[in-house]
Amino acid sequence: MEINNLEEAVALTKRFTSKPDNENLLKLYGLYKQATEGDNNTERPGGFDFKAAAKYNAWEKLKGTSKEEAEQKYIAQVKSLSQNHM
Repeated sequence: MEINNLEEAVALTKRFTSKPDNENLLKLYGLYKQATEGDNNTERPGGFDFKAAAKYNAWEKLKGTSKEEAEQKYIAQVKSLSQNHM
């Protein structure tokens, strides 16, 4: 399957017939945010918002990764996941 850019990869995830596990969803989230916005400069969520904290951490782990590298890793992850979720 040929995926040429981030938009095509995002579109493909919307056609998955099953949902990837949380670990893979968080990885995709972090890579997408890094590819589209760059390093995370937002404040860490507080309190008991565990979902927001997990998303923050997934993005924060990629600090220093270029947008281009994050996009390529996102595409590779979607290709890999598509084998089990299409």
